[in-house]
Amino acid sequence: MNTESLFAPFKYKNLELKNRFVMAPMTRAQSDNGVPTQQITDYYARRAESEVGLIISEGTVINRPASKNLQNIPDFYGTEALKGWKNVIDAVHENGGKMGPQIWHVGDTRSSEDYPLVEMEKASTMTLEDIQDTVAQFAASAKSAKDLGFDVLEIHGAHGYLIDQFFWEVTNTRTDEYGGKTLKERSKFAVDVVKAIRAAVGDDFTIIIRLSQWKQQDYKAKLAQTPEEMEEWLLPLKDAGVDIFHCSQRRFWEAEFEGSELNFAGWAKKITGQPTITVGSVGLNGDFMGAFAGENSEKSDLGELIRRLHNQEFDLVAVGRALLSDPQWVQKIKENKMSEIHDFSASSLAVLH
Repeated sequence: MNTESLFAPFKYKNLELKNRFVMAPMTRAQSDNGVPTQQITDYYARRAESEVGLIISEGTVINRPASKNLQNIPDFYGTEALKGWKNVIDAVHENGGKMGPQIWHVGDTRSSEDYPLVEMEKASTMTLEDIQDTVAQFAASAKSAKDLGFDVLEIHGAHGYLIDQFFWEVTNTRTDEYGGKTLKERSKFAVDVVKAIRAAVGDDFTIIIRLSQWKQQDYKAKLAQTPEEMEEWLLPLKDAGVDIFHCSQRRFWEAEFEGSELNFAGWAKKITGQPTITVGSVGLNGDFMGAFAGENSEKSDLGELIRRLHNQEFDLVAVGRALLSDPQWVQKIKENKMSEIHDFSASSLAVLH
């Protein structure tokens, strides 16, 4: 298998990557009271050492009530948490890697049993003052990412969390300027967040946003039913300052709209002209929900991924579970040691391997 395109360098603005592989953000919830530990530092450093081009951290939360729904999800604010993240980025750089935090607010998601005392904010009930402060806290965490020496940052705008709750007509029933009947109108909150972050980090720092059509509350949900609706969704985000669109779908090989084989990342690139990241069961044949349930998934043939990348359908490839079970997954692909790759198992979710 010719994997040359997967290992071609990538450059955008001040971001230079040695290959096209991105470690996808995966919640680990093992940062003690929100502070990354030495175990977390070592976990990310192992991926940097093993040829991952760009690491996107697990979701890290801003300084707002209910920004997290698990006690040990990491914070991206406060002296101790930021000191922990400084250790992480220094270790990643020492091992030849590049990294950005994913900045997050979980919004109106159900509180877990071990973190029950949070008063949840709802996209439908946040006051304008709440919204303004939330936007400001996204910008503050973004500024901290740049100040600590991270190479990029990612905004979590997918999977039914706060920003996505504003996008989705099911959860956004507001009647003020942050609501609306169209996806473009409901994108105002995300656009405001991006603009504030861009103002905080300057023109040269790379901003990624992760988006999805599907929601954890509804796997069949679709924000944009047509390419025209997707254009009304994505172009305002581009104009606000998004550099790279990270396009989450359950299976990267599935077409987004009838009449074209382009996947979500392919359409995002076609519409915006910006670089895109594809993600969705890369390195697995089975569907990810089955994998999370503990079902075995065979290592997938990378041929379809390489074909699409070679055709410039997208620019970067995010890998999640495959890298969770095997920190050396990228290195083994590079060295053509496919038979040595460890299969994903659900038990990997419980440990920092």
